[in-house]
Amino acid sequence: MLDIYEMQIFVTAADTGSFSEAGRRLQMSQPAVSMQIRSLEKRVGVRLFQRAGRHIELTEAGNVLLPLAREMINLSIHAEETMASLKGNVVGVLRLACSTTAGKYLLPRLIAGFIEEHPDVQVVCDVVSRGLALAKLEDGTTHLALTSIREPSRDLEYRVFTTDPIALVVPPDHAWAQAGHISVDELCQGRFIVRELSSGTQQAVVQALAEFDLGLNSLPQVMTLGNTEAIIMAVREGIGVAFVSRRAADEVLRYERVVEVRVDGLDIQQQVYMVRHAHRAPTGPQTAFWEFVYRPENSVMLDYRVN
Repeated sequence: MLDIYEMQIFVTAADTGSFSEAGRRLQMSQPAVSMQIRSLEKRVGVRLFQRAGRHIELTEAGNVLLPLAREMINLSIHAEETMASLKGNVVGVLRLACSTTAGKYLLPRLIAGFIEEHPDVQVVCDVVSRGLALAKLEDGTTHLALTSIREPSRDLEYRVFTTDPIALVVPPDHAWAQAGHISVDELCQGRFIVRELSSGTQQAVVQALAEFDLGLNSLPQVMTLGNTEAIIMAVREGIGVAFVSRRAADEVLRYERVVEVRVDGLDIQQQVYMVRHAHRAPTGPQTAFWEFVYRPENSVMLDYRVN
């Protein structure tokens, strides 16, 4: 009979591509990980990994076993959580994947309130790309994801999590900062620091500009950065101006390290969604967190108001 402990080591090694990294995550030595994998390979009678120096790759047999191992681990966890729930406790691990700036700034507060209510739940939150967050939902390695873009899928259920306002921020000594507001046409005179086109923020900007028959190419671009915080820092340094999540810019706006400029007639908002798998049985912590987030009394944590 296959052992859950060996399955966990196998999955971690497959995910990390390294016995050393798997050992670090599992708080085991690299030789101990190698020994457990050899034991598992002997048990199933096939090689599961090909060794290439310090790195490992799944064999064909390993690729067949991986989803079955994940399912076996998830069923084991689900059984433990179900037994605990019979005693009225919510116990287990809640895995979240976040791909949005709004999520990064909102989740810590929500998680703190949730853990206070359910102290026996351990929360693991990965900040990853949208594609990886949704892939983790698909393969069962995360329970819930936050994303600002809906990807069509019959397997995923989206529910609005919050609305994230997008602000135009400029350096304090910029001419636009002195005026406080500009027309849409004046945007063409700026030097913009932008996100990659696939980001939710950038797509929200593109959609808003389209209402004025403007494209992203209408905005002179000086730099592309893949991180909102890095963009805000670049604006602080006077490199250019940028559209960013106002939540992310809140602190630097408060201390006037950058200045928000209103664009007449332009109101950019992006929806942020919480996503779960529509056909996979939810765990106890997953159900509890979903219900916690959408309680009416917790809506104040999701709403954003300019101070």
